[in-house]
Amino acid sequence: MMRHHLRSGLLWFALLCPVAAVLGAPQAGVSELLAQAESIRSAEPVRFATIIDVLQKRRDELTPRQREQLAYLEIYRQGFGGNYDVVIPRLKALINSAQDDNIRFRANALLVNLYTKTRRFAESLRQLGTILPQLDKVKDPQLRMHALVEAAYLHNEIGQYALGLRYAERILAEHPDSRASCFAEYLRYDAMQNLATLPSDKAPLQAAIARCEDGGERLLANHIRVIVATSLASERKRADAINLLKSHLAEVESLRYPYLAVLVKATLAELLFERGDLSSAESYASEAIALSGSVGTSTQSLVSAYRTMYRIAERRRDTETALVYYRRYAEADKAYLNEVKTRELAYQIVRQETFEKSEQIQRLGSQNQLLQLQRKLESKSVQNTRLVVVLLTMLLASIGYWAYRTKRTQMMFKRLAQTDALTGIGNRSHFSNQSERLLAQCARNDQEAALVMFDLDHFKAINDRYGHAAGDQVLMRVAELCRHLEQPGSVVGRLGGEEFALLLPGLDLARATDVAEEFRQRITRIDTTATGTRFLVTASFGVTTTALAGYQLARLLSLADRMLYRSKHEGRNQVSAYEGGYSLPERRAGSAQRTDGALRIEAQGQEA
Repeated sequence: MMRHHLRSGLLWFALLCPVAAVLGAPQAGVSELLAQAESIRSAEPVRFATIIDVLQKRRDELTPRQREQLAYLEIYRQGFGGNYDVVIPRLKALINSAQDDNIRFRANALLVNLYTKTRRFAESLRQLGTILPQLDKVKDPQLRMHALVEAAYLHNEIGQYALGLRYAERILAEHPDSRASCFAEYLRYDAMQNLATLPSDKAPLQAAIARCEDGGERLLANHIRVIVATSLASERKRADAINLLKSHLAEVESLRYPYLAVLVKATLAELLFERGDLSSAESYASEAIALSGSVGTSTQSLVSAYRTMYRIAERRRDTETALVYYRRYAEADKAYLNEVKTRELAYQIVRQETFEKSEQIQRLGSQNQLLQLQRKLESKSVQNTRLVVVLLTMLLASIGYWAYRTKRTQMMFKRLAQTDALTGIGNRSHFSNQSERLLAQCARNDQEAALVMFDLDHFKAINDRYGHAAGDQVLMRVAELCRHLEQPGSVVGRLGGEEFALLLPGLDLARATDVAEEFRQRITRIDTTATGTRFLVTASFGVTTTALAGYQLARLLSLADRMLYRSKHEGRNQVSAYEGGYSLPERRAGSAQRTDGALRIEAQGQEA
């Protein structure tokens, strides 16, 4: 099942509330109005906005502290509307000008949320690092809950589920009110789902749903229902999961919160497909895709919806439609994986910054202690001067040691940023940077270069049938072959998933095609017995050169990708080379045939 994205730790969502009963008492005091606004700000946004408008008109009646509180609530309302470019600078200004410590703390916590909402994870982590050390000084339990909810939500969003679970359980241990308890329960079960530690007994989750509904947090209640449905599906109780989601679908749609609607419909589509109800699955998947425009293109819900549409077309033997949806599924999956990597990288960057600051503090502390000793020793005899020299030597050695440690750490993170963690070869970013430099050099020297792209055939089937461990073994063996086939000065990289590329300087199209064909044959000879079973691995190749495409990496990749997809379309396990026109069939048994458009080599034998 899918990992969903709740885009705001404050859980802002739009409910259609009647405005006629907005205030209850038209002449209510400003203190009462502020209290009402605080209590409904995430549950009844329409009524909340109306109260804020009334308070703005009665601004002269407010004390300085109440004006700061109103300024915070007004920023909160604008944030709900999504005007982040305006909201974030105003929030920073409030943090700098607020005299009330509680308002300043709340504004800092809200800034964490807005950074997370706008996917600025590194800034969100830095901001969180400024407020968590203040928690022990905060006496208001509601403010403590606010900060801990943001911490749990942020760490869940960046994939640090163990930390998110720790913060959620800390909230529950402090005996929060029903609303904070609902937030914490959702964040807790969200983390447990991703850590695969959900309890088999659904009673605690049902109790959490009931608490959220009692507190008016219907959005959270339905998010927990999705977690329950996902768990039921993993236990082969698809009918129960489908009935659970369908029975609350009307309520989900009435909330008008697109993230939840996309999540529920994509989940239903996947469950219905597994049950064999292709028509209903197609309907829900199409609705999820249509709604995703207001959600974004890098969510796993969208990936799931496209995957379901692709599998439906494949089940119906509609090859053309299946290919279209598979392409969209692959693009959405890559976008989602890129965002996951962005979050992980942000976490590692902030960890490195924290580590360096800690080391700097230690160095400064050491320097300060040594300087104090030096001042004392200067007042003593010449004999003690020798001790000063020794201490200064130790200081220099200490600084050198810490500089060496810092440099090593920086180099380690640089390698991590450039290297694919599984295969050990360059990742897409590193491949692009190295290739652009190499192409510029080839252009200056008037040297031809060839680009070879290939994609493992039916790799998803390998993962599904033999497990992800077997798939990882295949990827590592392919990467090892890439390293062995590298030409002098060439660049090799994993572009993502099961897609690889090599940039080979000094090769024309014929030689590059020969290299690709040799590599294709080597892939078919990969021994998979180490995975516990034997199966055939094949790949489809696309080849082009700078003589035909020029020295722009983007164009080389585009043409090679076009040839790769031609190889896929024409039966897989073959090489297609671009010669300035189109790829033509066809010469079997590993031989080649040239025509006006392109060169394609196909191999006999079964596909993986």
